[in-house]
Amino acid sequence: MEKFFNAVKPGTREARLGAEVDPGRLPRHIAVIMDGNGRWAKRRRLPRVAGHRSGIRPVRETIETCAQLGVEYLTLFAFSLENWKRPRIEVETLWQLLRHAIVEELPELQRNGVRLQVIGRIEQLPEAVQRDLDRAMVETSTNRGMQLTIALNYGGRAEIVDAVNAALERGRRVSEVEFAGYLYTAGMPDPDLLIRTSGEMRVSNFLLWQIAYAEIWVTEKYWPDFRRADLVQAIVDYQKRERRFGGVAEAESEEVAAAQR
Repeated sequence: MEKFFNAVKPGTREARLGAEVDPGRLPRHIAVIMDGNGRWAKRRRLPRVAGHRSGIRPVRETIETCAQLGVEYLTLFAFSLENWKRPRIEVETLWQLLRHAIVEELPELQRNGVRLQVIGRIEQLPEAVQRDLDRAMVETSTNRGMQLTIALNYGGRAEIVDAVNAALERGRRVSEVEFAGYLYTAGMPDPDLLIRTSGEMRVSNFLLWQIAYAEIWVTEKYWPDFRRADLVQAIVDYQKRERRFGGVAEAESEEVAAAQR
């Protein structure tokens, strides 16, 4: 938290919200569906690629803020299997922006001790993109801070299918715990908090297995307008919720126990 308060100006909304955060109850893993770049651009009568360019700033702020707060894992949904259906020029521009962002942001990742991981059917990405990602993952592999995972060419159902096929190749039945070891996210805790921008009330085929008990927080803002204060607000709201994981609250449990005596 000290790094966070050193990075924000006293008296600002993010500073006031930061004061409400309980550092002992931070979500261990935050997942984000970054939605609304195209609609943000359309409202401004700009080409869709302008929305993608403007979406780089909130990516940077989200990564920095999570690292400063002490969040252990951050997963960003950047490109789905379905996104290949978009116009070719838009898809090609997305890869150019990604490659540029990797080069530009790598020093900041290193400074914040962030290690990079990528999940999805990565082998289907353009070779130049794969090379840049591999290099960035190698260069950040010894960092000991937050793990940043980028979901690229990713689909939740595809991930489950790939995991099932991997288990079948080993010719064995598996438990839920063992099955999780076949997922792209093997070794990572499930998300505690799922954030979605643009007001859409759906999970869009993202981490379908992993978000079974995640708290969901939705904002009407499009991704390019998402700021540090919005992220901290999501964490504050998350900490006000009571997570039951299919059970009952402690007070309710005590009432039931008393009634059974």
